[in-house]
Amino acid sequence: RRVELSLEPPVTPKISLVDEPLKIQVSGLPPSQLVNLQASLTDEKGLLFCSQALYWSDEAGEVDLERAAATGGDYVGVQPMGLFQCLKPEKLFHRLMKRDVMQSPFRVRLDLFDSYHPMFSSPRDQPAASQTVERWYVAPGVQRVQIRGSRVRGALFLPPGEGPFPGLIDMFGLVGGLTEFRASLLASRGFAALALAYFAYEDLPSFLDEVDLEYFEEAANILLEHPKVGGAGVGVVAICKGAEIALAMATFLPQITATVCINGTNAIHGTALRYRDLHISPIPYKFECVRFTPLGLLSFFSVMGDTRAEANQGSIIPVEKAQGQLLLVVGESDQNYNSKAYAEEVMERMRRHGRKNSTLLSYPGAGHLIEPPGSPFCPCSRNPFVVLPLMWGGEAQPHAAAQEHSWREIQKFLCQHLGHVGSCPA
Repeated sequence: RRVELSLEPPVTPKISLVDEPLKIQVSGLPPSQLVNLQASLTDEKGLLFCSQALYWSDEAGEVDLERAAATGGDYVGVQPMGLFQCLKPEKLFHRLMKRDVMQSPFRVRLDLFDSYHPMFSSPRDQPAASQTVERWYVAPGVQRVQIRGSRVRGALFLPPGEGPFPGLIDMFGLVGGLTEFRASLLASRGFAALALAYFAYEDLPSFLDEVDLEYFEEAANILLEHPKVGGAGVGVVAICKGAEIALAMATFLPQITATVCINGTNAIHGTALRYRDLHISPIPYKFECVRFTPLGLLSFFSVMGDTRAEANQGSIIPVEKAQGQLLLVVGESDQNYNSKAYAEEVMERMRRHGRKNSTLLSYPGAGHLIEPPGSPFCPCSRNPFVVLPLMWGGEAQPHAAAQEHSWREIQKFLCQHLGHVGSCPA
């Protein structure tokens, strides 16, 4: 017998975008044999990420991850992409995040061990079969253009072709710097996507002392003036603090026609917001309410001030003024923000003002870091501005399902309200 570990689509080398599912099959095994499937990759910092699961071969000596249920390991049950979704760091509290999206993929090695040890396999064991797959964050032909406006710093990703393409701004939270992997994936799906930095990058401020909305307005205008960007407005996709800023952009900037807020808030927290003559004072962070888990992790869930308190009403973002469409994406097990409550307050406020331009997607069991599918579940990790690792929350299987579903819905939403692109999900 020859044991084979195969992947589909059948391309050589095995190349795919990170958000595309793979079909993983094993053949040539004896019937009813317990096998150990493992996945591993080394990130750009040299950190190892691994996952493994146990399966029984069927009567034909095969294991098809679309049908077979894992009996143990990092997950159980039928999870065709479980080996990718459950990749975890060898060194605790590290988050798998692609930095150089243009020059290299993540190379994921899949190994099959046809024997089982009580403590799983040892480094001396040789796999019965192996495959390596390249997982890219950018499709062929996508261009990356460094953006340096009068103040704006970022990277614009342009799909192949003449365009024009629907434009959007992509932002992350208080990790700072420039994070590009979601923007490059969105460009691979037909959007002109500007990964926008707003602090701790190049000559931008080292810390976010104040949110100047004119900076973000300049970014929107840069997009609108680009010859390959079409349409009368642009979109925003953002998470965490970035989603708070995105909600303010949707409210006060007429250029913004479609906004996706992933696990954000409904108020200005911690840092004041300024836009021309407008100034919104923040709800102060309550650092005295920070919580520590038994493992020494930080939970900021209780640090955020009460958005329903009378004293804080001046900090609430008046979302009813937003002219564009809003999509709120929420993980109900978010341990960083009470994001479900914030989103429900947004929806309640919109209803109270007779507005129907907001939609809520709420996912039980999902945590804070809802990212494109293919991004491993990360319940906690380090932040460059915080001494101890942060709790993000969630459970692996429902979180992975939320990532898959929300990614399709986000693309559909953007297609509907920014303009259709060829690869929009059905």
